[in-house]
Amino acid sequence: MTQVTEHVSSRTAAGAPGPVRGRFNRTALIGYVAFLALLAYGLAHTYWALGGDGFPFGADDANPEYSAFEHVGRDRLAPWIAGGFLASSAVALLLALPGRRRIPARVLVGASVFSAAAVFGTLADFRILGNLAYVFMLKFGAINWTVINQLFAVVSVGLLVASAVVYQRRTSGVCTGCGRGDSGAGWTSPQAAARWGRRAAYTAVIVPLLYASTRWAWALGFPLGISDKLWEEGKEDNLWIAGAALATMGALGSLLTLGLVQRWGEVFPRWMLGLRGRRVPLSLAVVPATLVSVMVTIAGIMYIRLHFQGAFDNQKEDWGATVPEMVWPVWGIALAAATLAYYFRRRGVCKRCDRG
Repeated sequence: MTQVTEHVSSRTAAGAPGPVRGRFNRTALIGYVAFLALLAYGLAHTYWALGGDGFPFGADDANPEYSAFEHVGRDRLAPWIAGGFLASSAVALLLALPGRRRIPARVLVGASVFSAAAVFGTLADFRILGNLAYVFMLKFGAINWTVINQLFAVVSVGLLVASAVVYQRRTSGVCTGCGRGDSGAGWTSPQAAARWGRRAAYTAVIVPLLYASTRWAWALGFPLGISDKLWEEGKEDNLWIAGAALATMGALGSLLTLGLVQRWGEVFPRWMLGLRGRRVPLSLAVVPATLVSVMVTIAGIMYIRLHFQGAFDNQKEDWGATVPEMVWPVWGIALAAATLAYYFRRRGVCKRCDRG
């Protein structure tokens, strides 16, 4: 694994940044971790395809009505999923091995993105986001087997995409740690990221507020986007109060997105005793924002998928219960972009190549 240790010389006489010799390259390990995870999951589906117990998807799902393969049994579905994950593991290995491949980089990167899109659009759904509430309530027993498998699949293809990014950087001759080269930062510079990141952040605030407005309207007695019959049914069960409470939590969370473009997202404000004036750790903002962006995007894709599957054909009068969720991918992508811009603005000097 010659790639694991990146050989770089020290600064040039002119003061230009240069590689640091002998520093351990952690990014090289991402591809191998992705390979092992995808291989293990591919073998698990092979086991299920051969008749093993515990298959989590399709007709065997605890809630098959949410699945893209609601009426597809294990005997037909498991072999296809096994083949997909085993093929993805081969792609991950090609990305991880040192040196250039004969296969064009765009093919390997494209295969990685396709694998992630397939998992996000078919196997994963909004239950990952929903079960997060159980984690906060410490009700781990309420998390079902299908959601655990969805989470493993999402993490596996996420590692695959990350390894594709590292491979693209390595074959392009830029730093594998930060992606910066000698040609300049361009759109990734702090100045450029501040401009497009601000637009992304405001978009990520507005979209969830539009969703929350329907839930607040129902709680206040206005059946916005739903029939009077459905509103009365929900009123009897106090459903709209609970829905408004959840929407309010989501709206307050979306306002935290402003921290990605405001000073209080970089330096703790005065009212935070014990922390005021200190720099906000980069990971404290980037990690949760990235996770939320992935989960809401997956949830929105599920609602779009269910729409095209005809699941809402009998609920045209109740568009308020489904249409706002279909806009969630815009929220997720905007939040991801705002988070990326925040990272570009605050990442500072790269410890590997000294650029920045």
